[in-house]
Amino acid sequence: MAESAVMSAACCGPSRDAGSVGPDGAGSDADRPVPAAGPPDPARPTLVTLPGGTFRMGNPRDDAYPGDGEGPVHEVELAPFRIARDAVTNDEFATFVAATGHVTEAERFGWSFVFAGHLPDEFPDTRGVVGAEWWRQVFGATWRTPDGPQSELTGRGRHPVVHVAWSDAVAYCAWGGYRLPTEAEWEYAARGGLDGRAFPWGDELEPGGEHRMNVFQGDFPAGDTGADGWTGPAPVGTYPPNGFGLHDMTGNVWEWCADWFDREAYAAHRRVDPRGPATGERRVMRGGSYLCHASYCRRYRVDARSANTPDASVGNLGFRVAADA
Repeated sequence: MAESAVMSAACCGPSRDAGSVGPDGAGSDADRPVPAAGPPDPARPTLVTLPGGTFRMGNPRDDAYPGDGEGPVHEVELAPFRIARDAVTNDEFATFVAATGHVTEAERFGWSFVFAGHLPDEFPDTRGVVGAEWWRQVFGATWRTPDGPQSELTGRGRHPVVHVAWSDAVAYCAWGGYRLPTEAEWEYAARGGLDGRAFPWGDELEPGGEHRMNVFQGDFPAGDTGADGWTGPAPVGTYPPNGFGLHDMTGNVWEWCADWFDREAYAAHRRVDPRGPATGERRVMRGGSYLCHASYCRRYRVDARSANTPDASVGNLGFRVAADA
């Protein structure tokens, strides 16, 4: 596979910003009609009601990425809210598409980013991302064909949907009567009641040698051993839940949040139900993914932050829904 791209991107997931080759007229959230609410199919996410309250948001340890704005640690008070037990699955997203005819950003652009390790050896030459060449621009890659046009969803119904842009996630929420969680709600939910810990279960990545989430093992990016059982997305609920009964709050796939990203956001946060800045260029994504590895991206933590442009679609990025209590 040729490495000829001139696109720039973060290691966590590329955006369509620089050097994008999407066709003229590709959709945006500004010109996208909002589907009618009320899904006719019972295939809906299971929501868990959380009590809210006060918690400490941010990273109190010494493993933060300075440019990500993981501090300062500050107290936040949240009203009760509901959040999905799992990330939205392929089956659930397919129900939405069947009901509305929604066309995703990846389908409108005609391509999305796929991890090179998931492409067959005989796959035609593709363009890579400068500085993150493991990301390949693959025409025909969409949520229906997550590893490229030669792939399909057979056997992946309970896998989290990927190659969905922020605007696609918002459209799903509008149809189903949901919303995306705020960044503060997401972190509160991910912590599962623990204070200041790196992971939903504590500070040890693999307590007692047990894999608690789906991340990259081996030498990144060339060889994922799949020691945790998976070399790509795992079915939701594969690993034990956190203290709130929520699965995969770290690892597996990144999850879109409602907020615009700002590395200085925490310094300006209001104490009660913070919503992030009013404007921005990138939306927050949280939780890390099956491609996170300590050698280059230890963002598979409950307090780690990253972001991408709202039209970005990547093979390790999905979403989880929320709602008011």
